[in-house]
This record gives sequence, C-alpha cells and structure tokens, in this order.
Amino acid sequence: MNSRLNLVPVRSREAKDFVRLWHRHHAPPPGMIFAVGAADEQGTLRAVAIVGRPVARHLDDGTTLEVTRTATDGAPNANSLLYGASWRAAKALGHRRLITYTQDGESGASLRGAGWRLLAQRPPRPGWHTPSRPRTDHGNDRITRFLWQAP
Repeated sequence: MNSRLNLVPVRSREAKDFVRLWHRHHAPPPGMIFAVGAADEQGTLRAVAIVGRPVARHLDDGTTLEVTRTATDGAPNANSLLYGASWRAAKALGHRRLITYTQDGESGASLRGAGWRLLAQRPPRPGWHTPSRPRTDHGNDRITRFLWQAP
C-alpha cells in the first residue's frame, strides 16, 4: 500500500541526519541554502532534498543553485516530488537555474519524472585532491557523472 507523500519543511540538522541514515554513498553536504522533505500521512519523514550553492566554482554565479543531496527510505516517487519542489522553491527565491548530478549507474528516472533534462556527461576524474585544495577520497572519485538541469 502506497501512502501519499506531502511536502514538509526540514531543518538543516534533521536533513543531514536523514542523509547520514539513508544515503548510499555520500555524507551530508557541509552547507545548504534550504532543505525540503517528504512525509507520509502519519507525518513520518520519508525523504529529503538538500539545496545549496553549486559545488563547481565556475557555476556559482549567484543565480544558480544545486541539489547537492537527496535521500529516501525507498518511498515511491519521493525523489521526483522533491526535485520538483526544490525547483519551485529556488525560483521563488529568485534563482534562475537549478542543477544536480547523478553518477554512472543511476538511471535519472526521478529527474526525468520531474521534467529535468540531461545537459552533459562529465568524464571520471582522478579525484578532487589538488595541491591548492586537498580533499579526502570518499571512494566515489573516478566515476562518470551526469549534469542535469531543472526545466
């Protein structure tokens, strides 16, 4: 039995705790502009989306935001609901563009379901570690990524 999901506000700490519990391969992002959640009819949080500044510095133009993380407990259609809500919220805040990335092996079905379009394929990188910006490898470097944009 599928229960209907409703959009709910989510505070930063709650969103990050949910990502820690349910995301398959990423920790919560360090910052955010806003987060939105999906709760079932009993009020149980079933999914979250975290939206922040673009990770790629050249995309951080002041009018672009990035869905930096989504996580769900498996609730059907939760990610599509949150991608659509994130775009509506970003537009309401005056932003003109919302992007996100998927990794190779992820279908992008939730993004297509929310009307997003695939913009580009990014080849694998040896990692984000550079002498001027050292970073820890979290095991998901060297993976092809796909750039998506909200409608």
